[in-house]
Amino acid sequence: MIYLSAFYFPDRDAEFSFRMSEKRTCFDSVYPFHVLSGRGLSSLEMDHITLLYGGNGSGKTTALNVMAEKLALQRGALYNRSGFFEKYIALCDYSIHRPIPPGSRVITSDDVFDFMLDVRAVNQGIDLKREDVFEEYLALRDANPGNRYSQFRLRSIADYEQLKKLNAARHKTQSRFTRQFLPDNIREQSNGESAYAYFSHMIGENCLYLLDEPENSLSPQRQVDLRELIEQSVRFFGCQFIIATHSPFLLALRDARVYNLDADPPRVQKWTELPNVRAYFDFFEQHRRAFLSDDATQK
Repeated sequence: MIYLSAFYFPDRDAEFSFRMSEKRTCFDSVYPFHVLSGRGLSSLEMDHITLLYGGNGSGKTTALNVMAEKLALQRGALYNRSGFFEKYIALCDYSIHRPIPPGSRVITSDDVFDFMLDVRAVNQGIDLKREDVFEEYLALRDANPGNRYSQFRLRSIADYEQLKKLNAARHKTQSRFTRQFLPDNIREQSNGESAYAYFSHMIGENCLYLLDEPENSLSPQRQVDLRELIEQSVRFFGCQFIIATHSPFLLALRDARVYNLDADPPRVQKWTELPNVRAYFDFFEQHRRAFLSDDATQK
């Protein structure tokens, strides 16, 4: 499904006209002016999947943030902006093929990082709670006359949960008691698994998604899993994606339109022609014999 068909950024002439109309003569920062125009990028024609490739400073993230702001997409984490951001946005334009659904959003690497920090905080809270559960188990199990649990009486329905704990402590091991009364520890997932779970949860149906370097925190296998999730979301669930990435696994997304922002001027290229991908290819070609010898050894 295609919602956004094209996006237009101000070119150098439009930016020059704006600067001439400004009454101020001194500027702390004119960001995002000159970032994209300086690389010759004035428009992007969109497909079901559109990929923005380029090194640091190529403008990938800037382009995504500008589009997200102009389209009023949902977002989580804050992003870099200046006092000129709104004025730059006003000079941008876009065309749509279908109305952009209200659930559409931009997902950045900062969103994923914040999510993993939340997961860590939950785990730390569970660690603290575990110590309390350990102490409670020992107190219930060893209910001596001076122990506050030894004279426990069921006086009301509110005491029922405490009675369950008392019986469990007397009939179960410490580990089983802890598993029963401690919240599930989500540390069972690695950072990469948590990051992938975040994407699988956030990506729904019939929406436009802007993803900024989603490969961060993902292992190669999880990047492959994310590629499959994106392809299935486009094919079966009416989604459109615009992705800033330098991951060869994501650059290989089926039928994607790939913009090389490192080119002068930026242009559409095959993913197999991109320098980053060629570097991987050349490296593994140089070590082809090592892989073949490993295969022979396994056989």
